[in-house]
Amino acid sequence: MSRPAIRLAGVDVRYRERAALRNVDLEIATGERVALIGGNGAGKSTLLRVAVGTLGPSAGGVELLGQSIDVLDRMAVARRVAVVPQAATLPFATRVEEVVGLGRIPHEDPFRGARASDRAAIAAAIERVGVGHLLGRDARELSLGERQLVLIAMAVAQAAPILILDEPTVHLDLRHQVGTMDLLVDLNERDGTTVVAVLHDLTLAAHFFPRLVLLDHGCVVADGNPSEVLTPDRIRDVFGVDPALVRLGA
Repeated sequence: MSRPAIRLAGVDVRYRERAALRNVDLEIATGERVALIGGNGAGKSTLLRVAVGTLGPSAGGVELLGQSIDVLDRMAVARRVAVVPQAATLPFATRVEEVVGLGRIPHEDPFRGARASDRAAIAAAIERVGVGHLLGRDARELSLGERQLVLIAMAVAQAAPILILDEPTVHLDLRHQVGTMDLLVDLNERDGTTVVAVLHDLTLAAHFFPRLVLLDHGCVVADGNPSEVLTPDRIRDVFGVDPALVRLGA
């Protein structure tokens, strides 16, 4: 039996007096494609930060590919997990291809730098995500949607077995939203990449992800396929909207 890609056991997170996560148990198998959904402040982004080790839990433990995250240094984590944040700022001028190249740092020889295999991975990621027309441009001058695609290309170049994304479609138009979802499906099904994404769009989540994890007030309140998780009562109770307004059909 293969090791889980990500395992959270009894995880609590507190911000001052507020509980952001409450006794979360979550196991994501290698090769799964999972969307984390829930309202604002439900704990979705906090869960991602705990899963990649940028935020330590108040209680409980986290494992990546069968190893406690506590024994992994940052480079070891980066070889296991690529992360696409919701928003990223660049403090100085950086060409698009240089940003994508940052994804190869966990694999580079510290003395020799980028190798032919690294350059090939960068070129392949640029082509796969479709950002070749942006090459040579300062990434700071891109639109938010263009910059988001460049960050996704950087994560693809990283070639980690786990890909985690926090609202990957938030700045994208409809065509690029669907294109990004198709890319995630392809990375998962063709490459075997474990994909975990926070999504607010329930239609995208239900259409492109076979497993949904619903959080509310820091707790996992449902976990399963879209039809099991997104029942009318849950949509009404968790999101506070009329279920008739949410279109979940294929």
